Amino acid sequence: MTRVILLVLAFAGAAAAQQASENTAVATFAGGCFWCVEEAFDKVEGVLSTTSGFIGGHVPNPSYERVVRGDTGHAEAVRVEYDPSVVTYEALLETFWHNIDPLDAGGQFCDRGNSYRSAIFYHDERQRELAERSKRELEERGALPGRIVTEIVPATEFYPAEDYHQDYYRKNPVRYNFYKFTCGRPDRLEQLWGKE
Repeated sequence: MTRVILLVLAFAGAAAAQQASENTAVATFAGGCFWCVEEAFDKVEGVLSTTSGFIGGHVPNPSYERVVRGDTGHAEAVRVEYDPSVVTYEALLETFWHNIDPLDAGGQFCDRGNSYRSAIFYHDERQRELAERSKRELEERGALPGRIVTEIVPATEFYPAEDYHQDYYRKNPVRYNFYKFTCGRPDRLEQLWGKE
């Protein structure tokens, strides 16, 4: 009898875990320094987790040092796991746009080079359609003083960055804030999007 109860409990636990994964979705965004992108998405209700890492390159298991040297093709990016019953992909796109400079083709803020490019890495056709629509609507509004150069491309394999990069803004708030402000991110975002 005890064995039957344990089997039922184990099955129920597995079913609950399966249901939890079915109730989540993944989005991936590159917007320059992944520490800053991670901070922005962690503030969004319905975001369950964020992971800093690398995507869009041609070298397996790249290190941070290799990516920022620029010879792997990867971008610093953040994988966002979220609950679509709480936050929509469209809302995540709005968060993304308002935390990057979509006019900068050479990187983001003080971080220069291809590894700091801005991009939306879509995971399915619906994400691609929504991303392209949001970009088009931004362009049609004419609120930005230039052409949007942010890429919208298929997601490839995502490689999590080293542990010390995860939640960096929480673990090292003084260094993080010094970096963010001296890099000019808040000033440029306010210039583009206005005050929060």
